[in-house]
Amino acid sequence: MRTPTDVLRSEHEVILRALALLEVAAARPAGAEPPDDWWERAGDWLRWFADRSHHAKEERSLFPALIKAGLSSPGGPVDVLLEEHADARALVRAMRGAPAAARAARRYVALLRRLIDKENGVLFPLAEALLDERAMAAADLAAGLGVR
Repeated sequence: MRTPTDVLRSEHEVILRALALLEVAAARPAGAEPPDDWWERAGDWLRWFADRSHHAKEERSLFPALIKAGLSSPGGPVDVLLEEHADARALVRAMRGAPAAARAARRYVALLRRLIDKENGVLFPLAEALLDERAMAAADLAAGLGVR
């Protein structure tokens, strides 16, 4: 059976593939940029999948379960990740039309790669150590992440 953190890691893989596409588009030379509507469509997908689906699962299910388990402190891991999610939302909003879109995309790619590294390498192992099956069920973590 897949765990909630397995689901989130799988979603990270999808997001990383999208980041690779953003990186290629942002690196195109002047005069060869993607059309403006490409950036809008990319931003729509990022808002839908990375934010409203993936980040929402973390913010509504995983983060509250970790806080309930005692991982709560001002400026702690959950606060830092929430701030980075907000920064990511702002960068997606900034991805409207070249050349501003390319600059925002480069910053977004760097931010999300760092964020994914932190979540995969630190937060998810911590969650797996802190949250037993009972804690996940009590927080409805598995249901909130589409596992069951």
